[in-house]
Amino acid sequence: MTSMQAEGHRERMIGARELADLATELLEGAGLPSRSARHVAGSLVASNLLGHDSHGVRRLPGYIAAVREGLIAPSRTGRVLSRHGATAVVDGERAFGQLAAGLASDELISLCEEFAVGVVTVQDCNHIGRLGEYTARMADEGLVALALSNADATVAPYGGRERRMGTNPMSWGLPRGEGRPPLVMDWATAAVAEGKLALARTRGLPVADGLLLDSEGAGSRDPGDFYKGGALLPFGGHKGYGLSVVIEIVGGLLSRAGISSSPGYEGHFGTVLIGVRIDAFVPLAEFRAETEQFCAALAATAPAQGEKEVLVPGEPEERTRMHRRRHGIPLPSSTWEELLALRGDTAGLGGGQPGPYSNQGDLADP
Repeated sequence: MTSMQAEGHRERMIGARELADLATELLEGAGLPSRSARHVAGSLVASNLLGHDSHGVRRLPGYIAAVREGLIAPSRTGRVLSRHGATAVVDGERAFGQLAAGLASDELISLCEEFAVGVVTVQDCNHIGRLGEYTARMADEGLVALALSNADATVAPYGGRERRMGTNPMSWGLPRGEGRPPLVMDWATAAVAEGKLALARTRGLPVADGLLLDSEGAGSRDPGDFYKGGALLPFGGHKGYGLSVVIEIVGGLLSRAGISSSPGYEGHFGTVLIGVRIDAFVPLAEFRAETEQFCAALAATAPAQGEKEVLVPGEPEERTRMHRRRHGIPLPSSTWEELLALRGDTAGLGGGQPGPYSNQGDLADP
């Protein structure tokens, strides 16, 4: 291990409550009303608890910089712009994306209660964090949920070397048996999320083969090459590429965010949420029971050589959450020090009164 790697691997264990309190303090200093600040802080810390550190509190410096630059309006929360049958459009109002997406989730749940299905898009939307947060919540309401979003162009098309698509994540959420966390699939269509690449760079670590190209179009394991003009690759070769193309078009055009590599794109997240009420087709209890039986059958599968067990989507995150609730959240020392340095440096960036948005409260529940 090099000295850079040793320094990058230095970590501090921070309790979820302490981390949420600090994040709330920084966001309030950046102009968010208290309730909004608690919501965004809870969303970030919830990602850390689940092990998705790429979407956790490391985002705060960038968010606060975006407030300074006028890209995020801290006093806004989004509003429902229009409704048409089982569809709705939410105006993100350049608010924190977690607030706009929370409002969109509320609206989708309401539409599904009335129509059994629903589709909601979010316009003028900033980064919304982890998509699985929203599909998990909708699954808890008895829905089959799908979320997708296009983002700024960082990914090369299959066979190409230039950035043409976003990391373009998608997430599915399904309810499991009563009392069990939902089954959640949540990943980028890039071979690696940019946030995970940034974490590897912070820790001074290489990444696996097949994740990115350098600026000359050659494969690289150095995460720094991405930030020097390289590009991410789609996962699964042509299959992940095809899925990313679909998300780029559907997310970008239905939300009016636009195609991320086209003229006029302003860096918004083209977010689309889709829900189906299960009990419109089959009793919810029956769906839950049979899904749980299938998950149990998967868990009972004999492991392959070199493997210990079979897990279903959502279980690794739940195990990480339980561990980190007990033992704390590991943060690179550099990230913790950067957050502490923001204290006292966020006054006067904005302010205002909170508006209506998702009632999820402190998602971290630390």
